[in-house]
Amino acid sequence: MILDTDVLIWFLRGNHNAVKLVMDAMPFSISIVTYMELVQGMRDKKELALMKKAFRAMDVNVIPLNEGISFRASDYVEKYALSNSMELADALIASSCVERKETLVTANDKHYRVIKELKMEIFRP
Repeated sequence: MILDTDVLIWFLRGNHNAVKLVMDAMPFSISIVTYMELVQGMRDKKELALMKKAFRAMDVNVIPLNEGISFRASDYVEKYALSNSMELADALIASSCVERKETLVTANDKHYRVIKELKMEIFRP
């Protein structure tokens, strides 16, 4: 199971449904793209240190980019950027899931629904 950035943002904000989902999903994985998006959203180094400590305690697996993920994401951008506004981060996250044959848990299903081979579990805060 790979958690999308939005789910973890809800979790970090203390949303009850997100907290339950994350706790029930442990251990889980995230894309390195999700990790970087979360880092960009931190207010200061103290908040970043707390997130990193929590991720270590939860044994979060951060999935690096590799050749297969990169080429698949490039294909998604070529196919869907113009017709469906596919963004780079979403293409990389989706391709990580497809390459690893894992389910993406997301509340942003509209970002991913054009990718037929992507298995999704929809989260609602």
